[in-house]
Amino acid sequence: MKMLVTGATGKLGSNVVETLLKSVPASQLAVSVRNPEKAEGLQERGVEVRQGDFDRPETLDSAFAGIDRLLIISADGDNETRIRQHTNAAEAAERAKVGFIAYTSIANAEGSTMFLAPPHVAAEEAILKTGIPYSFLRNNWYLENEASSIQGVLAGAPWVTSAGSGKAGWALRQEYAEAAAAVLSEEGHENTIYELSGRLLTQEELASALGDVLGKDIPVQQVDDAQYADIMKGAGVPDFLIPMLVNIQKGIRDGALDVESSDFEKLLGRPLTPISEALTQIVDGTTE
Repeated sequence: MKMLVTGATGKLGSNVVETLLKSVPASQLAVSVRNPEKAEGLQERGVEVRQGDFDRPETLDSAFAGIDRLLIISADGDNETRIRQHTNAAEAAERAKVGFIAYTSIANAEGSTMFLAPPHVAAEEAILKTGIPYSFLRNNWYLENEASSIQGVLAGAPWVTSAGSGKAGWALRQEYAEAAAAVLSEEGHENTIYELSGRLLTQEELASALGDVLGKDIPVQQVDDAQYADIMKGAGVPDFLIPMLVNIQKGIRDGALDVESSDFEKLLGRPLTPISEALTQIVDGTTE
């Protein structure tokens, strides 16, 4: 059985590959990357490195050839670009007669109000259209996404949010990677949807848990979207990123990530890392 992971030099993809290599022979694993030079380390370890560019479908035909089980990791970029790229990947998988497709989606994709949802909805639809057995891994939110807020708190700033009482299911990127590796390498996940969500918390609850880790009270500054944008600008966030950050806060406020599920634990075969322990890992990573 030959497995392939796209985007294998990215943050999630590299974690998935490292997880797979703990239980799968390198000879059974291939990766598809835009720049093979970045994956030379994997090639040296026996992983087959293939060149594949989601914007050049002809490269995907050769990248996906002979693959039994494929993990498509969602691409980066604006929504229009991502929709085109995800559709290209699904269509190439169909041409290559791939046997199974797993895809990293977003929480509650088809019902999501999050501005990031359209490329994931398009990807799921494109995969369904192929008729290939699938699994949609609907990732909630990476705890690592809060690293800059944690750094701000460590520097003495309050926890700033415009998400109100909205909840998210934070978990460590490594745990999302382990779930994806399990679905890709194990049988029995055909035609499934997994809502991968940690314990639901508000921003204030997350800040309180961080305060417990740091041994201090962390003030939470609830602001509106305009104030949030101004604060982010004052903190040195590049102008092009600010609308995205504001919209993420709005999505959380509107309940886009308020998805309760035990699917994560089922795939991992164990409880998720407790939030205090997970936050400790993030804090340690930001202070190294």
